[in-house]
Amino acid sequence: MALRERFIKEASLPGAVIGNGNSGEVSGQHTFQEMKSRLHRALINRMDLTKLTSLAPDQLHAEVSRLAETVLVEEAMPLSAAERDRLVNEVQHELFGLGPLEPLLADSTISDILVNSHHTIYVERRGKLEATNVAFKDDEHLMRVIERIVSSVGRRIDESSPMVDARLKDGSRVNAIIPPLSIDGPVLSIRRFGAEPLRMTQLIEKRALTKDIADMLEMCVKARLNVLISGGTGAGKTTLLNSLSAYIPEDERIVTIEDSAELQLQQPHVVRLETRPPNIEGRGEVTQRDLVRNALRMRPDRIVIGEVRGGEAIDMLQAMNTGHDGSLTTIHANTPRDALSRIETMIQMTGMRLSDRAMRQQIASALDLVLQAARHPDGSRRVTSISEITGMEGDTITMQEIFLYERTGMDSQGQVLGRFRATGIRPRFAEKLKACGMQLPRVFFEDM
Repeated sequence: MALRERFIKEASLPGAVIGNGNSGEVSGQHTFQEMKSRLHRALINRMDLTKLTSLAPDQLHAEVSRLAETVLVEEAMPLSAAERDRLVNEVQHELFGLGPLEPLLADSTISDILVNSHHTIYVERRGKLEATNVAFKDDEHLMRVIERIVSSVGRRIDESSPMVDARLKDGSRVNAIIPPLSIDGPVLSIRRFGAEPLRMTQLIEKRALTKDIADMLEMCVKARLNVLISGGTGAGKTTLLNSLSAYIPEDERIVTIEDSAELQLQQPHVVRLETRPPNIEGRGEVTQRDLVRNALRMRPDRIVIGEVRGGEAIDMLQAMNTGHDGSLTTIHANTPRDALSRIETMIQMTGMRLSDRAMRQQIASALDLVLQAARHPDGSRRVTSISEITGMEGDTITMQEIFLYERTGMDSQGQVLGRFRATGIRPRFAEKLKACGMQLPRVFFEDM
């Protein structure tokens, strides 16, 4: 049977027309969105959906284009060639992608897509928010796209579970929230991640850090220091974590734990674990804490937690203190000291009755390095501080800053000016690096 015959049903179903059958002009009420909806319905009615899985993606797209052109010719729609191409492309996006969002997802300069309502969509480019003229037809149209995203990763969103975290195929992070929690209709937020994660060399080119700092961090990862990356929303914590993970030797077994899988580790021996929300009956939830405990039974060389948010903090610290050195994780905090305070709060959330001193001893003995990342007003992201945890002094965790970024002002284009500076303190972990066969150049820590 010919490919075209397999793809198109022998008899089209009723209701598959997109116009009024006349060759005259389309009436004013037939807007572009309405025409697209009609063409979409016509294609769904004419396609043999049972044959879709037997076609290669290229064949599928080609056949949809041919069928769409056939329908447009049959209905004698008075469209220009450019309008026809646009209409067919957008219907393809509706059938196989995320509808109006597809052009935005194809734009590599966009880092965030923020859908505030079906007709209000913002994007972030180079750290700056800007409005777009992209829109969904209505709330129902937006909901179909949200449901397509969350169902593809085995999650659900409805009135009983109106919030969800999910991911796209490229690892981009997705959050959706719908009525009754969202007053003005469904809201969708997409944090973009490139198909290829940024390497450390690219971060150096973007002046997120210097080569001296990158060299030191490479030594720290290879020497199995436990590293905590701290920063606010959009500060580049996950990007930095991905870049640091590239320094983990390929002969080590890595277990990653995330709420929504977005890390893109390049090593061959990686086991990826993802949490699971409760089902519609409120059962079956698997938390990050459950996964951390399970990971300890999986013979990991390294445990990488995408972001520590709750009770898993105590299990993570205990793992670091019981032989799982070289672990990496991120946390939301504005300063290194705030990051340690947040970990204390998370430990208390578990209900464990630990004294302040006992909690801080756990933290001080587990963590070696805190990297602080920040996003500046011009949209640039940088490592603004690198601090070493040196131990306890009374009931206080002691830290010393090794590198920092000093802001000196802004230029006429609104770009942040500043420089990376060593504090002149030689870190205590230098001896551990030396024991691993790595020597930190003295110039790294001469006060400049």
